[in-house]
Amino acid sequence: MSQRSVDWWVGIFVLLGIAALTVLALRVGNLSGFRYENGYILHATFNNVGSLKVRSPVKLGGVSIGEVTKIQLDPKTFLADVTMRIDPKIKLPVDTGASIYTEGLLGEQFIAIQPGGMPQDLQPGATITLTQGAVNIDQMIGQMVFNKASGTGPSVSTTS
Repeated sequence: MSQRSVDWWVGIFVLLGIAALTVLALRVGNLSGFRYENGYILHATFNNVGSLKVRSPVKLGGVSIGEVTKIQLDPKTFLADVTMRIDPKIKLPVDTGASIYTEGLLGEQFIAIQPGGMPQDLQPGATITLTQGAVNIDQMIGQMVFNKASGTGPSVSTTS
């Protein structure tokens, strides 16, 4: 192979590597596409959003039905107000609940929707009132260690 041919193959390989890294960065950054531009807006108020981010998914039964569009602090209540855009084909009852979960042990956070049973649907711009904020793993471990150290935690019997 001539030097010129080797240079061409190295150049092609480098360009393919850059393209692969770009695709990977877009997938990891959740920037692969804005799918819910025609959806309707819902709000939810949480005491703790953890590391929830704009563009985080909103899921119902594990299926993505929307995304977070804005997170801001309410200056009157000091709670986090999360704005979501929901797929227009999905109609949620007025007694719907929303919780913030983490996908896997170290995965990204998302909003899980639990639909209620009321016959009336949430209108665009409505607020979901039944919410559960993100669980702080560090705080839970700290409480468990503190309870174990103080002897108030659950005891394990080793007698047969």
